[in-house]
Amino acid sequence: MIVVCLEQGPRRFSELRVPIRSATPKVLTQTLRALERDGMITRTVYAEVPPRVEYELTPLGRTLLDLIAACRRWAQEYLPTLMAARDAYEHHTTQPA
Repeated sequence: MIVVCLEQGPRRFSELRVPIRSATPKVLTQTLRALERDGMITRTVYAEVPPRVEYELTPLGRTLLDLIAACRRWAQEYLPTLMAARDAYEHHTTQPA
């Protein structure tokens, strides 16, 4: 989700918290650090009072956008089939023998 949130450009921590509200601040911070460590995002600290920090996708991080788009296309096409298979499985496994 962080990669998608940064697709349009740099964002501050508070701007990431809104669309990723299900993650605690601690988990979001840990994930941002891991993405920075792996070269997927950059963290820029501006010498302001109060300090301003922005996160942005690196060229390597941007390579994930094509993969995410492919997953979205797959889900649009096959999610109904997947859900039908899940329903059929649940129906089959809940029937008495």
